[in-house]
Amino acid sequence: MFDGKSILITGGTGSFGQRYVKTLLERYKPARLIIYSRDELKQYEMQQQYSGPMMRYFIGDVRDGDRLKQATRNVDFIIHAAAMKHVPAAEYNPMECIKTNIHGAQNVIEAALENNVEKVIALSTDKAANPVNLYGATKLASDKLFIAANNIVGSRQTRFAVVRYGNVVGSRGSVVPFFKKLLAEGAAALPITDERMTRFWITLQQGVDFVLQDFHRMQGGELYVPKIPSIRIMDLAESVAPGMPVEFVGIRPGEKLHEIMCPADDSHLTLDFGDHYVIGPTIQMFRNVDFETNRLGEKGKAVEQGFFYSSGNNHEFLSVPQLVELNRELGL
Repeated sequence: MFDGKSILITGGTGSFGQRYVKTLLERYKPARLIIYSRDELKQYEMQQQYSGPMMRYFIGDVRDGDRLKQATRNVDFIIHAAAMKHVPAAEYNPMECIKTNIHGAQNVIEAALENNVEKVIALSTDKAANPVNLYGATKLASDKLFIAANNIVGSRQTRFAVVRYGNVVGSRGSVVPFFKKLLAEGAAALPITDERMTRFWITLQQGVDFVLQDFHRMQGGELYVPKIPSIRIMDLAESVAPGMPVEFVGIRPGEKLHEIMCPADDSHLTLDFGDHYVIGPTIQMFRNVDFETNRLGEKGKAVEQGFFYSSGNNHEFLSVPQLVELNRELGL
């Protein structure tokens, strides 16, 4: 699918973008890989690693619709990974979060439509389901924009879908590197928000592979959710520093005890595909789409009414030994 194609990644210098580029170059022969981001230092650093003739580096912000339209010319696929993601920062700087996550999403949509991009996948977050913080609320709004965009394509070929998943192990700003930094600085205890806290847990490569597969699956209008394990924050602390004391510091502004990826209110729209869920659009689609069978021929079945998929009610939790091994494999 990606051989000879042009792919643009917004926020492409981030953890996801860099792994996505690495994976595409290992498995396919794309014509162009366009990294669109606003940090020239990160672009310079990324160029030291990925500098082949297919690589393009565009300085630009998703808030800048004109620049985005320019960067999107003759592009076949877009992965929208740019976002303001830090929960407390979003709480204290709400309009900046709205400008990037909502206005930026609309700019991506308009650029894709103007340039007749074939497929667009926007990355979402578990915090967008039943959001309690501004970051989650803006990502929910972004999700709605991308799904609804399928109804304004007209005769264009462009299709939009969303991928939602949980915390990425070892990504920038995540908790394991934070714990490791505190240990290196000689901390006497690890700070824990709440001993009951759970989180979904996915590796960077698993997230990249899921998005790649969803490009093959998508018809337009789907919200994809992978089935992934959960972790307990106390088990995670034990896996990083066995026997070390912890200090309970309370939940940060906008945090939850447990994250949700498939809300109960969407159970009537949710399909179980075995290794992932698909949440169909809440609005009537003007195209006749059978979401129960995707483009790969995989078939889903409706979940029970009232079903919800939470990090707290998950059927799979990683044990402390499994977390230790996973951290070792990832070099954390």
